[in-house]
Amino acid sequence: MIEGVYVKKLRVIPDERGRLMEILRSDDKLFQKFGQVYMTTTYPGVVKAWHLHRQQTDNIACVQGMIKLALYDSRPESATKGEVNQFYLGVHNPLLIQVPPGVYHGWMCVSQEEAMVINIPTEVYNYEKPDEYRLDPHQNDIPYDWRRKDG
Repeated sequence: MIEGVYVKKLRVIPDERGRLMEILRSDDKLFQKFGQVYMTTTYPGVVKAWHLHRQQTDNIACVQGMIKLALYDSRPESATKGEVNQFYLGVHNPLLIQVPPGVYHGWMCVSQEEAMVINIPTEVYNYEKPDEYRLDPHQNDIPYDWRRKDG
């Protein structure tokens, strides 16, 4: 596991009306602080990658569909520099993945329906000076291939 990445199995509470799923609580061991909450969607087969933050920690959960989330540790001082982690999360595997600053991350929607992702970053988005550094999803030095593996 990449140093500083945490995985929380999400608790789903179903009843006859539907279900409730807790994503991040202020009394969780991995909770740091609150910046904002936002929702983003990804269409089937689309890759949203790669980007990192220098200050912000992301807390990512997929609440509709399924995504393949990939992480790459680019931090020069990290004991896990160069390591890649991959997670499948969404309705069939409810997880919260905490991504620390300096770790490239992105995802691909692997379900046949649009994936809906909730992120709870530790910082608010700065429109004038975003804490966001991007790479092309396919043309880069990260040892990861987004293609589906059949067989």
